[in-house]
Parts: sequence; structure tokens; C-alpha cells
Amino acid sequence: MASRLQIDCLSLSYSGPQGETKAVDNLSLDVAPGEIACLLGPSGCGKSSLLRAIAGFVEPNLGRILIDGRVVTEGSTSLPPEERGVGMVFQDYALFPHLNVLSNILFGLTRGRPKEATQTQVSRSKAMLELVGLSSLHDRMPHELSGGQAQRVALARALAPEPQIILLDEPFSSLDPSLRARLAREVREILKASKTTAILVTHDQTEAFTMADQLGVMFDGRIVQWGSPYTVYHEPCTVDVARFIGEGALISGRQYDHSVTTPLGSLPLAACCCGKEHPEKLVRVLLRPDDVVHDDDSGLKAKVVQKNFRGADFLYTLELPNGERILSLVPSHHDHPLNEPIGIRLEADHVVTFSEDERPEAFKNN
Repeated sequence: MASRLQIDCLSLSYSGPQGETKAVDNLSLDVAPGEIACLLGPSGCGKSSLLRAIAGFVEPNLGRILIDGRVVTEGSTSLPPEERGVGMVFQDYALFPHLNVLSNILFGLTRGRPKEATQTQVSRSKAMLELVGLSSLHDRMPHELSGGQAQRVALARALAPEPQIILLDEPFSSLDPSLRARLAREVREILKASKTTAILVTHDQTEAFTMADQLGVMFDGRIVQWGSPYTVYHEPCTVDVARFIGEGALISGRQYDHSVTTPLGSLPLAACCCGKEHPEKLVRVLLRPDDVVHDDDSGLKAKVVQKNFRGADFLYTLELPNGERILSLVPSHHDHPLNEPIGIRLEADHVVTFSEDERPEAFKNN
């Protein structure tokens, strides 16, 4: 039975030689039963600290945590980790090297006595191995497994006790990129098949986009945006989120009513944020590389000043006549020379603007 996770106004600080460091700052979130949520942010933003608080490994200073309506942390109330119904998957797998695969999974069901397992517990463990696609490896030792196999065993072990919530802390960080992408898809399917509510912590955007139903972007202990991966990518709420998620460029614009005029022409806006007193304002317009399409027949031109080969495509940096720069993804069979103009057109379905004073440092040269 999938469970709901609620966190209300949680704060967590650590004491150190230089005083208190706030790891989580008045954070709230709500994960629906069966959803996979992802916390994405730079190192040190508090992602892992939040997981540790949910698991009961650390005590927050303020706030409360509820799992399926039951308070597990609030004030003097703090259930120990083993009573919270929370499973955890770590980046280093944490498999016991002296136990085979089946015994590793049984360990959590038998309170550390896998040799005393009942038939029901053995059947449950084998069912979890089948779920993660490793039934044939039940008698392998951990050192005989690949990294992806070991991570799936760790997931099977975490799922075996039927936890209400699964926490995954950078679970794929030690794997090579191609395996990470494949395993992220597989783990999502496994979690959905088991109807388990989960929170994934990562700094890898591909993992986050692949796995998450809901995505939270976290800076300095706070979630600054929460929504679907599609919304967070195409409609970032701040320039910091725009800078952190994906690639892009900010170009100058003049916003009036439901449109914005840019060096690439006029673009429609879904909503107007100009008031009656200030019907017009200068803005920066976010363009993603997939918003700018190569088109030899277009009269709109931009000069190729840099290109990065990515296999199936190039990422071009293009300079506009006014000196501003944008990015464009171009199929790799179109290899244009540097410092030559190419035709482009805009296919921007989500036009996002920011005030001039919100312009992020990373985009100042674009």
C-alpha cells in the first residue's frame, strides 16, 4: 500500500567549529502515495540531510514529518529508524560481502538472521529478486556482481520488508553514464510495479528527469521550485533555476501586454505580468537549445561561434547581429564551419521572461 509523505516547516542545523550550519531551512513538501519525487541540487544544498531526517538518522531542530498521516517526527516525538517503515538505498550498495544475494535480501526480513528465515520470508525475498530481474543470481556473492546488479540487489533488499517509503541517496553515482541511464529507467519501473512511494536525491539532471513524477530544485536548504520535470525545465520560476536546470541563454527583450519583442522577433506570452502603471518593461528572455531550430530557408541568420559535437547532434553557440549569443541543437550531419552564418527559426512553446535585475551570472556573456 503506497503511503503519503508530508514534511512541514522542517529545519535542521549542524554544529561545527565555525558555529551552526543550516542544512535544511523551513522546508515543506508533500509526496502523494505511489509517486516518485526527486530532489535535485548542487552538492551541499541539504538533499542528503533531508533524507537522513526522514529516515530518523538525525533530529531536526523544528518542523514535523508524517508518513501516511502518522507523525514520526515532531518536537519530542521521534520514532527510531526501524519503526518508521522507511527503506533506504545508498550509493555504495552496502551489501554484506560474506552473504550471497538471497541472504542479503533476507537479512532485513530476519533481523540479521538469514539462516533462520521462514519459508514465507524466503518466498518474499525470491519475489523481490524476480521483480528486479535477478532470480538466476540468488546464490552469487556480492563481489561476483556488476555494479548495476549490485544496485538492484540493494533495491530488492530495501523493498523486501514492504516499506511505506523508499529513500534513494545518489544510488547511481558510482556507475558509468550509460549504465546509470538504463538503471534509472529500470528502477522507476520497479518502483511503479511495487507501488512504492520514493524520494530520490541526485545532482544528475538526466536521472531526475528519467525517474521523477515530481521534481524539487533545492538551494541552500530550501526547495525553490516543485513541479513536474517538464514544468521545471520549460518554466523555471527563477533565474537560478533556469541556470541550474538544462542549458540555455538569456537575450534582451521588451515586454508589453501578452508579447515580448526580442532580436529574434516578437514572441507571444501565456500571461501578462505588466501592470497598468508599467505597461512595458525590459526583460531577459530564456531560450533553450531546442527552442532554436536550424533552417536554411529562414531569413533570420546567426553566426556559428562555437560547436560541441555530441554524437547525434552538435550544440552550437550562435551569435546574433547585436552580439548576443544563443544555443541551438543541430543534427550532426549538418556540420557548419565556424564564423559562418546559418539560418534559424524559433519554435519556443514556453517563453519565460525575467526582470533585468534577475539576470544570472552564468548567462551574462550570452
